[in-house]
Amino acid sequence: MGTGAVLSVERSADRDLAARALALRWLLLDVDGVLTDGRLWFGPEGETLKAFHVRDGLAIRLAQQAGLAVGLLSGRASAVVEQRALDLGLDAVVLGAEDKQRGFAAFLAGRGLDPAEVAYVGDDLPDLPVLAACGISFAPADAAAEVRARAEFTLSTRGGEGAVREAVENLLRWRGAWAAVVDAFLPEPG
Repeated sequence: MGTGAVLSVERSADRDLAARALALRWLLLDVDGVLTDGRLWFGPEGETLKAFHVRDGLAIRLAQQAGLAVGLLSGRASAVVEQRALDLGLDAVVLGAEDKQRGFAAFLAGRGLDPAEVAYVGDDLPDLPVLAACGISFAPADAAAEVRARAEFTLSTRGGEGAVREAVENLLRWRGAWAAVVDAFLPEPG
């Protein structure tokens, strides 16, 4: 299943990929190692600190504006992640799902979704069941080797450094929506 490398696709597969991308209703993201670089920082009071890339935040909003709902599926519960999800206006937040296969199944059942309607970005072994089941799967460049080998697409960007932005750009290109997204930021002519 996995390409283990670049995001380029052969011309013969373009139509199939576009059709699968258009069938997506959700983009689901792991947090640690995808939205962050995977490192955990602890403050003086024992609070967990994480760094999020601003381009990933913009990409999430652009995906939502283009018609994709965006959510998180994380094995860890974290107040800072809850706050970031609130700041971004995410459509679903599933935290503390140590068994991601069960978490994904509950996510699908709760929304009446087919796995093919969900794209997923994951980076480590607990993400493997979701990557195998979803419609389109991505792994950051620094994901575990086993994950990169099984994800459909390996991103050129590392987790926490804009990997979500790269995944969103590709999804929106495949859906034929990226040019309109870019055009919306350009000044009006004349």
